[in-house]
Order: sequence, then structure tokens, then C-alpha cells
Amino acid sequence: MLAKIRAATLSGISAEIIEIEVGLLGGLPNFQIVGLADKTIDESKERINLAIKNIAAKPPNKINSRVVVNLSPADLKKEGSHLDLPIALAFLYASGQLSRLPSDILFLGELGLDGKIKKIKGALPIVLKSANFFKKVILPEENLNEVSFVKEIEIYGFSDLKEVVDFLEGNLEKEPLEPKNFETQIEDFDLNFIVFDDYILRVIIFGILGRHNFLLYGPPGTGKTLIAQNIVNLLPNLTYEESLEISTIYSALGFLEENLIKRPPFRAPHHSASAVSVLGGGKEAKPGEVTLAHRGVLFFDELPEFRRDVLEGIREPLETGEITVARAKKSIKYPAKFLFVGAYNPCPCGFYGDPEVECKCTVSEINRYQRKISGPLFDRIDINLNVPRLKSEKIFNLPQKDFKKIKEKIFEVNEKIKFRFKNENFKNNSEIPAKKIKEYCSLDEKSEDFFKKAIDSYRLSLRGVHKILKLARTIADYEDSENIKLEHIAEALQYRIRT
Repeated sequence: MLAKIRAATLSGISAEIIEIEVGLLGGLPNFQIVGLADKTIDESKERINLAIKNIAAKPPNKINSRVVVNLSPADLKKEGSHLDLPIALAFLYASGQLSRLPSDILFLGELGLDGKIKKIKGALPIVLKSANFFKKVILPEENLNEVSFVKEIEIYGFSDLKEVVDFLEGNLEKEPLEPKNFETQIEDFDLNFIVFDDYILRVIIFGILGRHNFLLYGPPGTGKTLIAQNIVNLLPNLTYEESLEISTIYSALGFLEENLIKRPPFRAPHHSASAVSVLGGGKEAKPGEVTLAHRGVLFFDELPEFRRDVLEGIREPLETGEITVARAKKSIKYPAKFLFVGAYNPCPCGFYGDPEVECKCTVSEINRYQRKISGPLFDRIDINLNVPRLKSEKIFNLPQKDFKKIKEKIFEVNEKIKFRFKNENFKNNSEIPAKKIKEYCSLDEKSEDFFKKAIDSYRLSLRGVHKILKLARTIADYEDSENIKLEHIAEALQYRIRT
């Protein structure tokens, strides 16, 4: 008898529906899997043999037939351990030990030697994809939390192979998972342990509201790293669609712990990280840190110490919001829309330009250090923010800030920006395409004359002009102004120019 069952495999972070066929041929006992399967799937033969034996059924190595498993389409690379369960069920049906094998159910699960069904990677993207083709999905009970918000398909979780067999035979009744409602709330938090001036907080808020990339520079120990690490706490919560988007990425890589990710992620790779770990790649073209930071913050501390190929590699996602990982056998495009924050010292010793501490670096050392950050990379940065050393009286006497009100203000302005772009395929001011600049960033005659002089005076690139206009749009939104005014352009220009 020929058995057919549906399962899925992962290609990058996307799911691909596959068909598993199991047939029995005459001859000596043999268990063979064909169809471009990786080592993990090939090793499943031993897991399946012992798992089936432990539910008191006859395994493939104990029947007088050759067992052939075909994974279709044959030209698609299959990987992962989540095909154990569907292969085992298809064999039981083909060998007459299972009487029903519905075609409207997708099956997922790794089998233990005792027949237990173990947690798998990528349950969320697979379930989301299968909702378009199937009525039901059966998966490990341990994966139920991460798919508990999916309402478009009936989801059943099981802990061992015997339960699934009994369910298919009609000997076990089980209710599908009850979907949860997606809810988020504004978290009450306090960042007053970070000591910085009000103007620095103002600029950080602009970066958050418009998702404008920025750099923090200044002497060592002024709080640049501490500021950057806590920027994510001021970002608004993810929407349901954004949460699914980023949770899918983490699920495919096995990083999703229990539930959907509701807060923007924060990623801070070390400056010794390789290009593959940051940008993605490797033999299987896996996503890197730029993709894990999608919809969140990517922080590079000690920016000039990063490898040149890493710094030049992030130029693509900074510009387009996605990154293409190309290898000999495959090319995959991953999402990478993040708020980039970099922190660095102005020279190797860190005190170049400091009015109180003498810099001990030579001119050539300073130039060599600063040249590590290329002009094209700097051109993709919206805000350059100097974080100076604070005097002792300021450290102990700065007034406490009401961060609850600050976050409420950020949420309020953020909703206004979202409403403006409700009919567009972009969500933030920094994402306004060049063809839409005149529509959303128009200037009056006085502001335009001022800006023209600044463009010529500072020799701004076209990209720089667009970035200043987008930042001015964000400043105007924060000041509750419908139109961009001269002071908004002037302030945006101030943050663009490096001193």
C-alpha cells in the first residue's frame, strides 16, 4: 500500500509544504529515505524504528519488505527533525497498522526513542503557512505556546506517538487549542538611573519616533553604552503583525522561548563578531544579527573596532530594510528593518576634543582610527550626537524625569505618524521613499531658501538632503506641527553635521 502525508520544511525563515510518500517493496528489510534529505532526516530512521517499537507496533526494520520514503518535491533541500512524526505515521498506514490518515491535516514532530514527541524549531512559520492549505495541524505539545495566537487553523498538540495514533483511529477525543487574544500594555519603568541632559533625551526621542539611525560619540565613561542599551525601553510595543513577523524569525532559528515576542528586540553583537554572524550566511544561508534585530534596535558598541566587511555589509539593510544572503546553492532575502545605534570614542585614547583631559594620540593615529568608519556609512546615519562628560553638580542635581509621561508622548506621536501612512506600504518617517519626499516633507519658501544655502555650504549629498528632510518631519511631528518650519530644518541640520 502507498501512503501519502503532508508535512513542511524550512527554507531560511520561510516554510515549504512537502509531501511524504511511503511505499513497501519486496525484498530484504531495508529503510531508505530519498528526496534531498539532510543528515538529520537520514538519522531519523533509527529514532522512528525504536519509537514505533515502544508503542507496541512493528517497526520498519522488523517487516519483510523494503521501506522507501520519498520527500517531494525532490529538488527541494529538506532539513530538520520535525519530519519524524509524519514519516512514522505514513509507515504505519502503508504497513496496515493504521487505518486512517486524513489528507487535510499537516503533521510535525521530532520523535524520541521512547515514542515521545519533542519540541521542534520553526513551528510558528510552518503553522502560519499551513493555515492557507489545511484545516488542522498536529504538532508537539511543547510548541503550543508559540502558536497559541494563530486563529486561522485548528491546532492539536500531542506528547507521544501513541496519542496521535489513537486520535487518528478515533479512540481518543481531543479539543483543538483555544486561541489567545493578543494584548500589550505600556510598561511602567524608570530610566532616571541614566544621567544625561534633556537635549540628549530629546534627540533620542526623535530617533525613536522616526526610526532614525544615530551615533553616540564622546569620551569614555559618559554613558553612551548605557543610553544605547536602554533605548529599546522607550520604543512602542510591537503590533500583532510585527510580533508575528519577528517571532517567526526567532522560531525558525529555535530562539523563541515560550510566547510571541511583544517588545522590540535588542541585539548587540561584539565587535569581534564575524560577517556571517552579523549579516547572515554560512552553508545554509542562515539569517544574522541584522535580521534578529528586525523591528528593534541593533547596537554596535566601539563602532570603529568592528571588521570592515561587517561595517560595509550593514549599508544594504540601513538603506533598504532587508538583506540578501547569497550562496552557491541558494539566495534568500531576509527582513532587516531596525533602528541602528552606534557608539564610539573620537580617538584611540578617547579624549580627542575633550576640554579637560589631554589627548595622547598622534594626528595619524586619530585619522587612522576615524577612517575605520567610511564616508558612505556615515552618509546613512541621520543623527550624530555628542555625549559630553557631565560636571559633578549636574550628576547629583539633575531633575528627575517622568518617563511614564515621556513614553505616553512617544506613543501619541507614533500613532499620529502611523495614521498619516495608513495607506502606504511604509510606517515610519525614515522609510519615506524619494518619490514621496515632496508630498510628506514640503517646505515653505523661507525654509527652502535657508536649506538651499545649507546644502551648498555643507556640500550635502542627495541622500543627506533626504535624511535631513525626514528628520525635520519627525521634529515637526513631535512639536505637533502640521508643516515643517525653518527651525525644524535648522535643528535637523545641526544633528546631521559632524563636529
